[in-house]
Amino acid sequence: MKTHGLIAAPPTAFHADGRIDLEVVTPLANHLRQQGVIGVFVNGTTGEGMSLTTEERIQLAAAWRRVLPDGMKLFVHVGHNSLGDARRLAQHAEDIGADAVAAIAPNFFRPSDLHGVVDWCARVAEAAPQLPFYYYHIPSMSGVSVSIARFLERAGDGIPNLRGVKFTFEALGDYHEAMLLGGGRYDVLWGRDEMLLGALAMGATGAVGSTYNAIAPVYLRMIEAFTRHDWPTARELQAQSIAFINRLQATGNFFSALKAVLSMQGIPITPAVRPPLSAVAEERLVSLTLPEACQL
Repeated sequence: MKTHGLIAAPPTAFHADGRIDLEVVTPLANHLRQQGVIGVFVNGTTGEGMSLTTEERIQLAAAWRRVLPDGMKLFVHVGHNSLGDARRLAQHAEDIGADAVAAIAPNFFRPSDLHGVVDWCARVAEAAPQLPFYYYHIPSMSGVSVSIARFLERAGDGIPNLRGVKFTFEALGDYHEAMLLGGGRYDVLWGRDEMLLGALAMGATGAVGSTYNAIAPVYLRMIEAFTRHDWPTARELQAQSIAFINRLQATGNFFSALKAVLSMQGIPITPAVRPPLSAVAEERLVSLTLPEACQL
């Protein structure tokens, strides 16, 4: 089954002393429902998942499951440099009734080839056999770059619960080939917000992104414009999203700046991030404005 719609990758809130702030999950979940997204992808890159302890990730996944509005899907990222912890996180996600799990490849001791990536994913996926499994392809963070079309060809028969891939990379050719495999057998979720329009042209139906937390209406309008073949409007809306992303990046810390924008939208979250990241200085936040087309 293909995913249709936008899935937000929510940030993790922190107290002043560095502890995760679970109280922010409820207002953020309600905000995301109003934004029009169909689900959340928790403990991923935007959530600083790899900087959290396994226990913190368990607590966050459980908190999201408790408060997520009816009809919204819960994807839990379970990737870890420890196979045992990755399997534990996957089993927990299944226990709490998540809708799917996803895992990035380990990024310290990395798989040496495609076979190693497939074998790693198989070991993680088998810990939650009742849940759809997605490989989280993000070479910019993992340092592991393989052809996703070849991954799906090799993994398709060896991972019974393989549903697809979260594709956070710029290789649209590989993305398109993966989308076509097996007559469209796999759910290949697009993961580059600033290139969503290009992915739509390649057949994308579902996407996971950071900026869907704050400006999902811009992307939803872009999808509508694309569907009715209004190319000038679609391109203009994509340009507005790119400008917004550029403003976030120009602060020096995209993740901290995104939290600052959510705070401006009424979410009780601070710009605090987990070391080694550093929060954005307040004077650098003045440039953060929402796109013209974003009516909240």
